[in-house]
Amino acid sequence: MMELKGKRVLVVGLGKSGLAAALFLRRQGAQVTVSDVRSAESLAKEIPALLEEGIMVEAGGHGLLTFRKQDLIVVSPGVPLETPELAQVRAFGIPVIGELELAARYLKGRILAITGSNGKTTTTTLVGEMLKESGVVAQVGGNIGVPVVELIDTSREDGWSVLEVSSFQLETTAEFHPVIAAILNITPDHLDRHGNLENYALAKERIFAAQGADDAVVLNADNARTEQAAARSRSRVFWFSMEHDVEQGAWVENGWVMYRGGCDAEAEKIVPLAKIPLKGEHNVENVLAAVSVARQAGAAAEAVGRAIEKFQAVEHRLEFVATVNGVDYYNDSKATNVDATEKAVAAFQSGVHLILGGKDKGSPYTVLNDLLRERVRAVYTIGAAAEKIESELRGVVTIYSCMTLEHAVNAAAAAARPGEVVLLAPACSSYDQFENYEQRGRNFKELVKALLT
Repeated sequence: MMELKGKRVLVVGLGKSGLAAALFLRRQGAQVTVSDVRSAESLAKEIPALLEEGIMVEAGGHGLLTFRKQDLIVVSPGVPLETPELAQVRAFGIPVIGELELAARYLKGRILAITGSNGKTTTTTLVGEMLKESGVVAQVGGNIGVPVVELIDTSREDGWSVLEVSSFQLETTAEFHPVIAAILNITPDHLDRHGNLENYALAKERIFAAQGADDAVVLNADNARTEQAAARSRSRVFWFSMEHDVEQGAWVENGWVMYRGGCDAEAEKIVPLAKIPLKGEHNVENVLAAVSVARQAGAAAEAVGRAIEKFQAVEHRLEFVATVNGVDYYNDSKATNVDATEKAVAAFQSGVHLILGGKDKGSPYTVLNDLLRERVRAVYTIGAAAEKIESELRGVVTIYSCMTLEHAVNAAAAAARPGEVVLLAPACSSYDQFENYEQRGRNFKELVKALLT
């Protein structure tokens, strides 16, 4: 735990985690300044609360002098480390950390952290439910929506903080030390930020960088890049697999989710596959990962099984919205990369009307071609990536250029037949037309419900 009283601390980026970090730092007695490239008008909601707490605000751009006169800089996940001002102050030796690193130094109890290209939120939420069902003290937060600094006051020495963490958050860690870590999968994502898949994968691997021999890491045995991470871990490795059994971890066998806690331990039957309420094979993977993590954290096998059977889809993750004129509508706004969209489409056999688009993240859409031919009746493009998507998918599937989500929903509703599915799984981030994927998902649900009136 570092001493913050009287220290000059700059928070860069005033998103949800940046705001929470600034307020926490001020409560610790630091002299806090916030810097954001957005205008004062754009920050009108946040600025009054900050000024009231005695926090200085620099809006409309970053001033190098502001950065250079600090003792510590806390950078929000959305701010690239290559930002010129950050690059310069690092050269001057000013420490730069993220909100995750800051908060982890103050959390009581043990940390359990989960990352991956897809499935993080579902798995993190499910692990939290498994621990609570077993009577284990646990709280859930991180990239899932609750900034980690907001968990500090409610953390307990006898409890777990179950954290969803992103590659952006992990980039700025130094001493972050989860007792249990999990990497669910690594597939192309955020290449616009990380440059290539290997840089992205190495950022993910920082989740176990501070672990030792008494800690545990849970890895996907069916994902080639995730499997490679085991060789760089100093901790005990547990696996999960849909394809084969594992020496220690979770797998599928004869219609059951199985778990074994070690090479000499007996295999446990956790839950029948038929009783998993979540749609899609990818969600079985999420269940396997959650089982491996929760059993390591002390959840009882019977409680883990009960939590799975009671679990409902997380909002914006292949979430059933409504049936309108015999057509089912699903909201998977969290499918912000191509791999997530592929998994969402694969959850349906045929007759899919797929809404794609948003802010492009640098991955090719052509990998969807075979699945589109097999299961998708039409694609409806929206947002800034529409032109790229249309050029890469032309000739593969019928495409309607819609630009807005409202137009796409209405066009899909007009074309879909009873028994078919309209699926929002955009394969892109939301920042061209929406504040975040949650706002996009809520907008989709409102548009669908308007069809019922």
